[in-house]
Amino acid sequence: MKILDWYILKRYLVTFFVLLLLFVPIGIIIDVSEKINKILANKVPLPAVLMYYLDFTIYFANMLFPILLFISIIWFTSKLANNTEIVAILSSGISFTRFLRPYIIGATFISIFALVMSVFIVPKASQGYNDFRYKYMKSTEVRESQNVYRQISPTEFIYVSNFNYNSKTGYNFSLEVFDGNKMTSKTTANRIVWNPETETYTLFSYFNREIGETEDHFERADEKEMKLDFDIDDLTPVVYAAETMQLGPLKRFIEKEQMRGSSNINVYLVVLYKKYSVPVSAFILTIIAVSVSSMKRRGGMGMNLAIGIALAFIYVFFDKIFGTLAEASSIPPLVAVWLPNVVFGILAIFLLRNARR
Repeated sequence: MKILDWYILKRYLVTFFVLLLLFVPIGIIIDVSEKINKILANKVPLPAVLMYYLDFTIYFANMLFPILLFISIIWFTSKLANNTEIVAILSSGISFTRFLRPYIIGATFISIFALVMSVFIVPKASQGYNDFRYKYMKSTEVRESQNVYRQISPTEFIYVSNFNYNSKTGYNFSLEVFDGNKMTSKTTANRIVWNPETETYTLFSYFNREIGETEDHFERADEKEMKLDFDIDDLTPVVYAAETMQLGPLKRFIEKEQMRGSSNINVYLVVLYKKYSVPVSAFILTIIAVSVSSMKRRGGMGMNLAIGIALAFIYVFFDKIFGTLAEASSIPPLVAVWLPNVVFGILAIFLLRNARR
């Protein structure tokens, strides 16, 4: 690499990490001001608070990644443009594509860093962040509780109309067993309760029907204790469960939840696809930022920052909106997660062609 490459690459990385170090404390201060009353009221232990803010730092930095990357590139590239350094570089015979090379190298470092963070570090931080919020800031965890339907094996399906996780109680329970498309057994109960000591379930107003070739067999009981092939956390996983898993466990979890017919499957798929889309966005945002800020404008650095910040927030807005739509509607999660990158990728190509002129 030449001196020019090292010069731009160093400013690229240093500016990004300096902005990261500046914005994260601001986020911590705002979060402390919002939660301090609840922390004191709930008498949260100091070690738990310190661990929460360590997790918060990682979680918050990962969330701000696209905006900080965009602003950092526009900041130092605008300074280069205002000092006519870019004019001097291009006048020396270096093409705009060659000028862009250290930015792409920097984007590669940042994207690898973001990928490693999202696969190995952010899931653990996300678990600590969310567990603290739902343990100390809210009374109950966010779980599926209405019309819970699960496939617990290739042949067995369970259903409860309502489930209370705190009391470990489900209502209007049914267990259906199939052989191909033919039902061979059905068990129902008005109420089912989990017994953690014995790892069994107690079924109230128990009724079982075994469907035979020529006749059916029935069994009734006011109360019956049984072992079933699922536990409470499998039945009602927390909505943020996917955020707390590394890549391998997340894929296995999604496969299991798809088999069980989870109503939150789109939420989990959005989390999976974003692990791949966020690192790619580093390249797209880098090209857009350089294209916007490499020209010397009448408004100076302020105009470039205004344009850049507007584009960054539009990108984040689209990313959040389409992610939410995928979770709550019929839009395929893969399309919703990658659409902002596709749209802004086209915009990056357009801006790059104009910048070359």
